[in-house]
Amino acid sequence: METFFLSHGSPTLSIDERLPARHFFQSWKSQVYPRDAPKAILMVSAHWDAADLAVNLIHGPNDTIYDFYGFPKPMYKLKYPAPGAPDLAKRVKELVEKAGFGKVKEDESRGLDHGAWVPLMLMYPEADIPVCQLTVNSRKDAAYHYELGKALAPLKDQGFLLVASGSATHNLGALGPEGVPPPSWAVDFDHWLTDALLGGRYEDVINYVDKAPSPKMAHPWPEHFYPLHVALGAAGEGAKAQLIHHSWSNCSLSYSSYRFTAAQQS
Repeated sequence: METFFLSHGSPTLSIDERLPARHFFQSWKSQVYPRDAPKAILMVSAHWDAADLAVNLIHGPNDTIYDFYGFPKPMYKLKYPAPGAPDLAKRVKELVEKAGFGKVKEDESRGLDHGAWVPLMLMYPEADIPVCQLTVNSRKDAAYHYELGKALAPLKDQGFLLVASGSATHNLGALGPEGVPPPSWAVDFDHWLTDALLGGRYEDVINYVDKAPSPKMAHPWPEHFYPLHVALGAAGEGAKAQLIHHSWSNCSLSYSSYRFTAAQQS
């Protein structure tokens, strides 16, 4: 009955032992999600941003996509060959189309981008849980993605895990060296987000462009924030938010990550 928004930060999360977020992801099975493995995982990653909704429907292992440039060579040798989840992909397509979002494309060749495989290789290093992905659409707004999440809500009751992967703050033009305190705009946005979520002010989070401090500095482009709205929508009305990790890297990248627990049915 839970959904998650995880801030995946820099691709160096895959190799850099100094990052606190890396150890958070490695503690996933022992501390964050200490229960039976899900039947399959739906990843909603900021790095599959498309004008038309699509799922990757893969039979066999997922390819590992290296959608980053100029990083250390060992990162391009990492593999995460998790099985595809064609049955889950078809279920996602069915739910989204039934909710009135139009036709969902089946992509039979796309693997997992780094917004998916980098956190997953730390959370489930055995790469034995089937995974599929669903797109975000930066041309739409937060309300669209919240409604998209609502369409996916039945997955929680069917043994699937929904993980939305983005970043609580994401301004690549304002990165800085490690050890430098984060700038005020990043701190203010990050604190506002946590206060709004834990306080149940979900309408404010949906309307963050008008409600949040420095929204365009925190997210010049919205694709890294919209996965949060999908996870929030999928959790359902009255869901309770919990901050499950908080740290910084590259000066201004927040790794704030959240669990959304569905309200108890009376």
